Amino acid sequence: MYRQGDVLIVPVAEEAVPAHVPDAPKEPRDARGRLVLALGEVTGHAHAVVGKGELVSEPGPFGPLLLRLPEDGRVVHEEHATIPLPKGWYRVIRQREYVPGSVRIVAD
Repeated sequence: MYRQGDVLIVPVAEEAVPAHVPDAPKEPRDARGRLVLALGEVTGHAHAVVGKGELVSEPGPFGPLLLRLPEDGRVVHEEHATIPLPKGWYRVIRQREYVPGSVRIVAD
């Protein structure tokens, strides 16, 4: 398990990946060629994966993301240490917070 700021990255066994995921639409890369896991609304900084891979967003308001790395990659952010990730599948979970009347994804 890996954490960078408000992003948790959990390894997933390949056999546990839902069958529809490999064929699901992929999230686009940003202008710098990164797969953005979370974008800072205030700072503009991003938790992002550099290297080969695909990011699939599952339906729902918090849409867990599934990340596939066909080879080793790394998670980068302007204010955090780089995290190396071995090849494989990962579930990307954004930290949530309670505000009166609802739950929302943490914004930085």
